[in-house]
Amino acid sequence: MNFPKNKVPALLFALLASSQTFAKEDFKVCWSIYAGWMPWAYAEQSGIVDKWAEKYDINIDIVQINDYVESMNQYTAGQFDACTMAQMDALTIPAVGGVDSTVLIAGDYSNGNDAIILFGEDDLADIKGQSVNLVEYSVSHYLLARGLDTIGLSERDVQVVNTSDADLVSVFGTGDVSATVTWNPLVSEILSMPNTYDVFNSSQIPGEIIDGLIVNTKTLNDNPALGKALTGAWFEVMSKMSGNSDSAKEIRTLMAEAAETNLAGYDAQLAKTNMYYTPDAALELVNSPKLVDTMKHVAEFSFEHGLLGDGAPSADVVGIEMPAGTYGNPNNIKLRFDNTYMQMAADGKL
Repeated sequence: MNFPKNKVPALLFALLASSQTFAKEDFKVCWSIYAGWMPWAYAEQSGIVDKWAEKYDINIDIVQINDYVESMNQYTAGQFDACTMAQMDALTIPAVGGVDSTVLIAGDYSNGNDAIILFGEDDLADIKGQSVNLVEYSVSHYLLARGLDTIGLSERDVQVVNTSDADLVSVFGTGDVSATVTWNPLVSEILSMPNTYDVFNSSQIPGEIIDGLIVNTKTLNDNPALGKALTGAWFEVMSKMSGNSDSAKEIRTLMAEAAETNLAGYDAQLAKTNMYYTPDAALELVNSPKLVDTMKHVAEFSFEHGLLGDGAPSADVVGIEMPAGTYGNPNNIKLRFDNTYMQMAADGKL
């Protein structure tokens, strides 16, 4: 077919434009201090993230944010493409906010890293009538509710005081602040104070507080290179940090320093974290039918506390898609557990 000369440039431009995928090249990932998320500090500092990003011809900026809730809010507002968070928070903040999000990497479940701590009392029942400082509506709030339920109490028996995780250590033990719920490394820091007691922790509800990396679903679908690079970087760090070799200890020491502790302190936190050091271990969790039951439990808690949005008619208003099944409204899927990239890691195809 022949075209007039003056039409050729315009036609070529149109053809090139129509063939573009509009994939991004630059991505931002945020994380906050927590035992199970310190590997992102090392992944960034060591150049491992840059190496995997270069492999897929993209750029990934790893950013630490000191306030956990602020990190999730910034992700929800679109300032980051991915963010570390617990699965309950992923449901009640970005998913409820209308941001379709995907659990790209299941990193761990808390196995004692989250705790209810009392000052001067060593029995959970002593919490009755006290003010409890915590990050409201976070997994700490969930742990409080689960703990109270085990002794026949409810939130009506305490006064929840919303407190930024950045302030929890400094206010504990001052004035009327004698009860708190938080996560490591803050737990270890508070328990190092005299006359403090861990009266209930996440090891008593194993597998219910899952931590991982959440990615905007549309961004992930449009840019599979991001999923491959992040998953590849994560499991490379996992393989390097696990075990008792000198190199593994050196890597964990660097993570400990980033968390403002030492190797012994960080290893103590990891001992209370069920890390998924291999993609196969992470897949076992993500593919399990038990995950459907766990997310149902989390959604019901969230609904009872008004965390699923104003006027939410029921706990299943938001759809949660998992390999073993879907909980909630299938026409309103806003949180997804995707095994695609972890399976690629397990198969050595990244």
